[in-house]
Amino acid sequence: MIDTKLTTNGRVSTESHTPAKAKSLDLAGSRMTYSRLIGALFLVGFLTYGVGSGLVTSLVGGSNFLSTIAASQTILVIGAFLMFLNTGVDVAKGVLFFPILEKHSKRTALAYLATMIVEVVLLSIGVLALLLIVPLAKHAGEAGAQTLGAILVQTNATAYQMGEMTLGVGAVFLCLLLFRTQLIPRWLAISGLIGYPVLVAGTIAEIFGLHIGLYLTIPGFFFELVLPFWLFFKGFQPEAYQGQATV
Repeated sequence: MIDTKLTTNGRVSTESHTPAKAKSLDLAGSRMTYSRLIGALFLVGFLTYGVGSGLVTSLVGGSNFLSTIAASQTILVIGAFLMFLNTGVDVAKGVLFFPILEKHSKRTALAYLATMIVEVVLLSIGVLALLLIVPLAKHAGEAGAQTLGAILVQTNATAYQMGEMTLGVGAVFLCLLLFRTQLIPRWLAISGLIGYPVLVAGTIAEIFGLHIGLYLTIPGFFFELVLPFWLFFKGFQPEAYQGQATV
């Protein structure tokens, strides 16, 4: 594109935007687009799974829940559907992160994507177990039905803990790379490096019957709530986004 403007002596001069300047503008645009998309996915995943899990828990939390499911099965199905939506959201996060992380470490990019896939597979198994409660509710009065229902609920809980444990391990590698490259501020990456190992410890405790996992998720939730807003308003650090080392 050529711009025209008057010089100090009244003559018209022309100057063109350099390819470097145009490229810089394109990179800035793509950087903020990727940043905001990833930030939005963190929030959407947090909301969809959280709301869905809340709906399901409100129905299956009692000791004799199976007898009441028939009247509320629509709520159960909606909750399970919201939980299942998280599958696409988490895979999309791994896919969008991949080209950004690959510029610095292909191993880390692959590891994070792989752990996201394993996580959503485990979470999906849990959701399928919950959906099996719907046909089981038709046999609520039969012997063993309530026990089987409790097993299905526990299957979802265990699958969730294992999925979160997998996510926590993969996110530690992610945060190590974010810290080293300064794609985001180091204080934010450090919060993830603290939060995710604590999250993993909490999931292991829950699997072994120590119900302290809820409290140990708080540091990890801090990272997952602050990161999206940082990406929305600031985005990834420009030099690191382009694959350049940051001191």
